[in-house]
Amino acid sequence: MTHARRLTPWLFLLAPLTLLVTFTYAPIVNMLAYSFTDWDGVSPELHYTGAHNYAEIFTRPDLFEVFLVSAYYLAASAVQIVLALYFATVLSFDIRFRNFFKGVLFFPSLINGVAIGFVFLYFFQDGGTLDSVLALFGVHTDHAWLGTPVSANVSLAGVSVWRYLGLNFVLFLGAIQSVPGELYEAAELDGAGRWQQFRHIIAPGIRPVVTLTVILSVSGSLSVFEVPYIMTGGATGTETFVTQTVKLAFQYNKTGLASAAAVVLLLIVLAVTWLQRRLVPDERVDLV
Repeated sequence: MTHARRLTPWLFLLAPLTLLVTFTYAPIVNMLAYSFTDWDGVSPELHYTGAHNYAEIFTRPDLFEVFLVSAYYLAASAVQIVLALYFATVLSFDIRFRNFFKGVLFFPSLINGVAIGFVFLYFFQDGGTLDSVLALFGVHTDHAWLGTPVSANVSLAGVSVWRYLGLNFVLFLGAIQSVPGELYEAAELDGAGRWQQFRHIIAPGIRPVVTLTVILSVSGSLSVFEVPYIMTGGATGTETFVTQTVKLAFQYNKTGLASAAAVVLLLIVLAVTWLQRRLVPDERVDLV
């Protein structure tokens, strides 16, 4: 009976672990194996090339220059976190229509990324929605929003803010609402205003969630794909490391080199995550 009880949890875990290994770890192992070959993604033959693909990646500056584009998304992530924290704090208090505003903020997170890319492609085109809205306020511009590297990257980063704001908002709102309500009541009795409540109750109470959000935002900024791929295809200086990797694999038929690039990106994301965890370790906060 004791042996059966020990075996029961593993029977429940068998299905999810099988799916995890099949669709996550096995592809990673295959990708790592392909990164040491010259496979073109089509031919049944492939040859072992050792570390040649990795040497090419680290000796070609153009393959790493695309990481400069990530700076736009890192800045957008900071704006996104600040806005999400602000709205979560405001809507955590008892105000009118707060459920309506919660739905409005979270709605973009429910939309498919490809659909968002096409919607904003028409939004930013010449004479599109943005130009029409600006014309209503008497602002007439011939500026091509996706025509120059700076304006295109700023526009794409703005789309990312709109898309992921709701997700961070929900994380912050859940963390804020998990703070014991009696703390707010005690603070109000002591005459603390909204800013004092945020500074001394909310901010310390949601610190682990803020840390998690920063980690997700930084790693996401390094691996942006959907929005720039759909809206510009990497043109006008908007190419990211992931879109470049996809081109190497499917446009230039260099699947081995693309696999090596994917491995490098994975290691960079893991290193950045580890560094963030070391610099900002989780601290258990006891507010009671």
